[in-house]
Amino acid sequence: MKNIDFDKLTYEDALAQLEAIVRDLEGGRIKLDDAVEAYEKATVLKKFCEDKLQAAQLKIEKITVAQNGDVNVEAFDKIEGE
Repeated sequence: MKNIDFDKLTYEDALAQLEAIVRDLEGGRIKLDDAVEAYEKATVLKKFCEDKLQAAQLKIEKITVAQNGDVNVEAFDKIEGE
């Protein structure tokens, strides 16, 4: 498997690579050895995307403004309506 440069990899790029691998695997257009390598790369990219999403979720905060004008920041645990 080719090394992945995680320092320069964005979530969107990783997702695009992952989607391309899935299309190739589903289409049966690659040889078995290449398919195994692609699957291994897809596993790494999937983990990278999951980690990025989790990190982003932890950073999301809810900003509220009280009637008196005070601004408060709190963890945004749940999207309203869920």
